[in-house]
Amino acid sequence: MSGSRRNPGPLGPFVDGYRAWLVERGYSTSVVIRSLVTLGHLGRWLERDALAVDQLGDERVGAFLAEYRRDRGALPAASVWPVLEYLRAQGAVAPEPPPAVTPVEQLVDEYREWLCGERGLAASTVRGSVRFARRFMTARVCPGDLRGVHGITAAEVNEFLLRECARVSTGTAGRCTYWLRSLLRYLAVRGLADPGLADAVPRVARWRATTIPQFPTRLDIDRVLAACPRDEPTGARDYAVLLMLARLGLRAVEVARLRLGDLDWRAGEITVDGKAHRRDQLPLPADVGEALVAHLKHRGRRPGEPHVFLTVHAPTRPLDPSGVRTIVRNACRRAQVERVAAHRLRHALASDLLREGASMIDISQVLRHNQLESTAIYAKVDLARLRLAACPWPGENR
Repeated sequence: MSGSRRNPGPLGPFVDGYRAWLVERGYSTSVVIRSLVTLGHLGRWLERDALAVDQLGDERVGAFLAEYRRDRGALPAASVWPVLEYLRAQGAVAPEPPPAVTPVEQLVDEYREWLCGERGLAASTVRGSVRFARRFMTARVCPGDLRGVHGITAAEVNEFLLRECARVSTGTAGRCTYWLRSLLRYLAVRGLADPGLADAVPRVARWRATTIPQFPTRLDIDRVLAACPRDEPTGARDYAVLLMLARLGLRAVEVARLRLGDLDWRAGEITVDGKAHRRDQLPLPADVGEALVAHLKHRGRRPGEPHVFLTVHAPTRPLDPSGVRTIVRNACRRAQVERVAAHRLRHALASDLLREGASMIDISQVLRHNQLESTAIYAKVDLARLRLAACPWPGENR
């Protein structure tokens, strides 16, 4: 490769390992070549200034980029920083120094440990609570209160909550009140806030079962599926993801968690890692299985990577729930249909089952609801049957 033939100075011993590291992370041949060229430039710069490899760091890489830009023109920074990442992974360069921990971040870290250790909450719940706590305390930081927890009053709590809830939906507003009560209880345990403050947080007026589930039509779902270019890696992956959402009613996080070991091809079953990591087995429909096989052929063998769905662009990593939701948004745009959330495909499946005569118990089992009342909301979409059950309006002539 052109980047490794010229003398790369003190970085010479790392050329082959760096090339293999880039290939393993899914970079294309052209990107690997450009990255090796950059490694050569950086190595010769170190040699010119009589610098050893272990003297590299963020500051020196920044100086190299600035000098290269001044003398030769722009050099893509994205081709330089992976070199430093690789050298750190090999122990040739000291790890990046951790950022200075502010008093707020220190308290937030302690709050995170309390949520995980004492409360045993799920990771997603902890992330939301921690983000909210950081916003609340950072907004109160002042020279005499670096943690932002002194002198919290009920009026201040309500004022902050009103600002937060003004820009979010009713459901998110309910979560904000939960996060704020949790934080205030923790601060009370630590002796940093009045124990009664948590009771001052008002509840959001949110009545159960007051809305009708919204979902795309079957025609729109078919258009979204048909718009996936299945003859290339991204399209094959997106088609398989969309089928699992639409045919099996999986949640975005369940699709992201799917591993190769969860696919039982002989039995025609799939094991789903669901809420609270409850594992359930579902039948694997033929069209979903065929889509998975097509995707895995494009995906290829990835030694040591157990996840079924990965990012297409390097560095390759497992797809996360936000990536699944992005796939749905992009598919709606390609099909030129109204954008829907990934969870709406789950609603559409329940509606289709209900229309075909499935009972609430059957739908509950397919969607893996813990309580039947979670499934009961779908009864509201069967307007034809509801009309039969409705009482006539007083005085109406029938």
